[in-house]
Amino acid sequence: MKTSVSIGVIVAAFAASANGQVFGYATQNGGTTGGGSAAAVTVTSCSALKTAVAGTTAAVVKINTSLSGCGVIDIGSNKSILGVGSSAAYLTSGFRIRKNKNVIIRNLKITPPTKGDALALDEATNVWIDHNNFASIGIVGGKDDYDGLLDITHASDWVTVSWNRFENHWKGSLVGHSDNNADEDTGKLRVTYANNYWSNVNSRTPSIRFGQGHIYNNYYTNIPTSGVNSRMGAKVLVEGNVFNSVNKAIVTNLDSDEEGYATERNNIFTSSNTEITQTGAPSIPYSYSVASASGVQSSVTNGAGVGKITV
Repeated sequence: MKTSVSIGVIVAAFAASANGQVFGYATQNGGTTGGGSAAAVTVTSCSALKTAVAGTTAAVVKINTSLSGCGVIDIGSNKSILGVGSSAAYLTSGFRIRKNKNVIIRNLKITPPTKGDALALDEATNVWIDHNNFASIGIVGGKDDYDGLLDITHASDWVTVSWNRFENHWKGSLVGHSDNNADEDTGKLRVTYANNYWSNVNSRTPSIRFGQGHIYNNYYTNIPTSGVNSRMGAKVLVEGNVFNSVNKAIVTNLDSDEEGYATERNNIFTSSNTEITQTGAPSIPYSYSVASASGVQSSVTNGAGVGKITV
């Protein structure tokens, strides 16, 4: 159920996020609380981080230093992982949430390793990804030199992606890994993307197969190949966004054997085009407010990413 549209809506959305209020699809299915009120532990090494985020016991894990060479870090259920400070922690290793649930990740700078995603969700449910920076070296070299910044696959569900910066990378955020995975993915892969900043990302901002995407109040600039890509029967509602120099800003007939569905409303397109061949949208189960697109560029540019919240 959508409510009022004004610049005050984005201010309120930022305040709610900064105060740790989850919104979007992550509020469904019992909600997302992460480590809740567990006493925080601060880690300063790869080994300590891996230990702290393992298992299913509720934990709040803070990182106050940069870490590299950690490999893939598997995150267990009931965890909050938080970068500390205005510059946050910088990690050049990948995170993975596999067959686990109820995870919050905030205020981290993450660059993907040479093999694997910066953050991968695999059969993960109830995840909130908020105020992080995802980036690599830009749209240079081969598109497969790195994998995705944020991939959500294998029937993952009830995810909110909010106030993040996705920059300088080939492949942004893939939802649903394969055209051949309908049996597992159909009825799952429900993801909210709100108030994110997408800049100089070649494609997948996001790309969604089979699932349901709610994409609102995001700012896009310099997306050479495709922006919101709905495929394999996915349904997306795209509203109140700003698209600046985005090729195929919203597209439903690209890359897959079957087309997707999209409904767009109240977006701003500048030097950007759309190819919507099938109109359709998910029924949004939560209350939300969409700000006028006229204020989105300023609000998102200034509000997204690390160093904007206190954790």
